[in-house]
This record gives sequence, C-alpha cells and structure tokens, in this order.
Amino acid sequence: MNELKAKKLSQLRRAYRVRAKVSGTGERPRLTVKRALSHIYAQVIDDVKGLTLAAASDKDVKDSKGKTKVEVATEVGKIVAERAKAKNISAVVFDRKDKRYHGRVKALADGAREGGLQF
Repeated sequence: MNELKAKKLSQLRRAYRVRAKVSGTGERPRLTVKRALSHIYAQVIDDVKGLTLAAASDKDVKDSKGKTKVEVATEVGKIVAERAKAKNISAVVFDRKDKRYHGRVKALADGAREGGLQF
C-alpha cells in the first residue's frame, strides 16, 4: 500500500475511534478541533440536531502577529468558550479527532476551560 494512503487510513481510524466514544447532545454538545499546519479552528456542535452552535478560528484573534501558534490556540479556546457561554452552554465533550492531546490542541482546550467551559 502506498505510504500516503496508509497514513490517511491510520488518521481516519483514530478519528473514528474517538468519535465512537464522543457524541454531542443538546445539554452537552461536542467541542471539536481542526488543526491545520497554519491555522486552528474550533466548533461546538449538537450532533442530535446536526447544528453548529458556536465557532471560532485563529482568524478571529486580534493582534495575533508576534504570538506563537500555541498562544493563538489558547485565544481561540477563550473565544469559542465566550461564544458558547453566550448561548447558555457551560459543559461540552472534547473531540480531538485524530490529533494527540498536546501542543495546540491542549492549549485550545485549556483556553476553553479558562473561558468557563467544563469538560
């Protein structure tokens, strides 16, 4: 099998394994993180209704110049928590997809906790 296909298949397996255990409801929606090479995105999703309740990305962070990617990810976590709190969401389940819980993913989660979300 091609190396790239094997890597993509492994990523999909990890993501499916996490999603099998994590599902968002109306009372406790899912906070999902997409980490790309240059950007980071977060969404709060109600899987029962299939709606995105709140979202944020590094494009929403003001004055991100001069900050590290980890610092920007922390700010994104605070922003998504603020937007979720505005919609009366205080508890979420965390979906890291196929990424490890460290670095920017952990920083975003810590920022969301600082912003008042519980998970």
